[in-house]
Amino acid sequence: MEAGLTEPGTPDDVVVTNNARQPVEDSTLGVEVQLKLAAGKPRHRLVSLGDSLTHGFKNFAVHDTHLSYPAMIARELGWEREFRIPLYDSPGGLPLDLEWLLRALETQFGDNLSGLGETVATIGEARRLLEIHEDFWERGIGSRFMRQPNINHNLAIYGWDLRDTLSRNADICHGELVPAVDRPWPGLPQNAGTIAALRVLESARDAGRKALTPLEAAAQLGAEGSLADSGQPLPDEDGIETLTVFLGSNNALPTVLTLDVRWSRLDYAIFGAKDAYTVWRPTHFAAELRAVADAVRRIRARHVLWLTIPHVTIAPIARGFGGKVSEESRYFQYYGRPWVKEDAIVAKPERYPHLTAGQVRAVDSAIDQYNEAICDQVRAARTSGLDWHVIDLCGVLDRLALRRYIEHPEARPEWWTPYEIPQALVDALGFTPTTEFIRSDPGGITAGGVVGLDGVHPTTSGYSLIAHECIKVMKKIGVRFYTPGGEERQDPQVDFAGVAQADTLLSEPLTSGSSTLELLGKLDERFALIAGFERAMRRRKQP
Repeated sequence: MEAGLTEPGTPDDVVVTNNARQPVEDSTLGVEVQLKLAAGKPRHRLVSLGDSLTHGFKNFAVHDTHLSYPAMIARELGWEREFRIPLYDSPGGLPLDLEWLLRALETQFGDNLSGLGETVATIGEARRLLEIHEDFWERGIGSRFMRQPNINHNLAIYGWDLRDTLSRNADICHGELVPAVDRPWPGLPQNAGTIAALRVLESARDAGRKALTPLEAAAQLGAEGSLADSGQPLPDEDGIETLTVFLGSNNALPTVLTLDVRWSRLDYAIFGAKDAYTVWRPTHFAAELRAVADAVRRIRARHVLWLTIPHVTIAPIARGFGGKVSEESRYFQYYGRPWVKEDAIVAKPERYPHLTAGQVRAVDSAIDQYNEAICDQVRAARTSGLDWHVIDLCGVLDRLALRRYIEHPEARPEWWTPYEIPQALVDALGFTPTTEFIRSDPGGITAGGVVGLDGVHPTTSGYSLIAHECIKVMKKIGVRFYTPGGEERQDPQVDFAGVAQADTLLSEPLTSGSSTLELLGKLDERFALIAGFERAMRRRKQP
């Protein structure tokens, strides 16, 4: 047990604990369900609700949505062609694919992106690229919307929290669009989050063209029923075979994006007011979750997989500085940007945005309560006869946490064991990925690999681990997987060799080495990337 730290201003309903929460190993939570005998095949084998982690967001952008973890699962189901996803045309994605930007800069300036005499030229070229990217999404092809005839199966939207998923639809998003204005310095495209949402939701409408929320859109897919082997419609059967729900990270993630802890108050459910908060009190989260769970109960799905919320404070965008607060503690004294020099922030922390160990502990404790609330909802659903399951992604990240546990055995809780990364992925990559901020040089990857260049979201390889955890549970509950040719897979697994090849950040590493991190700091300072992303998440109008 580690020494406790109570941070002033922490609400009374946050149960600040000394012990790390033990992950759930049994997806059923020990509650057996006697399921009715289902007939036919659901029209939709997989539907996903969520935020950026389900949308396929990586390296600070949503772009390669065919590499999201739901798309990986659909591929193993033999349902890749049928699985409908939103598309994003520009190679720069939304808001901004840092891999695209850094590769372009390396092409221009070589390996040392921050060498003496090149800083001004590098920033100038970055400005030119950002202006092109900005114009594409603000005034070019990217700002136009084409309606597709069918609702997407991946209904996740980056930046959305529980309330957004309950309340926002395409019509509301259209009302949030603002005229793009030329700025002296380019930044993230205006309307980026709203455009990304519309690519998901523009087709989410009922027969009367009424706009639907993601939850309502999933319900409409579920209402389409199943098909008998003969092709005969079975309208009374569930229309979705497996529904994944991975929501709630954005009810705490802004703490590490802003390096500020602002707890929700009674107006947390009001659109304009809620944007002032960076972390939800557990009682407020539980109330929002109940509303989401009630909506999910109305979705006709045979199986529902609920994924728990990772401890966002492990993400390397908030790096620990100053050493652990005690030998047995999992927390560092300060958490700041990874490009800040440690001796500088330790000497004068007031000069730099940062979180304290006490703040991080409080946020982690709140997330533990969020996850217990998710387990409570799953337990209640199973008790009432629904086949809901928990996949504890929080535990996966805790077992991968390099600086929190792997490098500090004395901080490990009794339940802790290292996460077993599939050997097929390690073999395909040629190294074992970690949760450090990714670093590479001409010789290849030197650190990291689980988290991408934005310091928050997984790489494609990191997302494959989420797909892997989902598939493990899906196999246990009887979901069948097929090859593209229709043959049943006897031991379905993620195609880790294909994942590693598609993960260009790891298979074709950037060569700029340590200067990459320094340049990211300069770009963030000059173009306010992280601040712009956090503001874009929150710039909404009340419906």
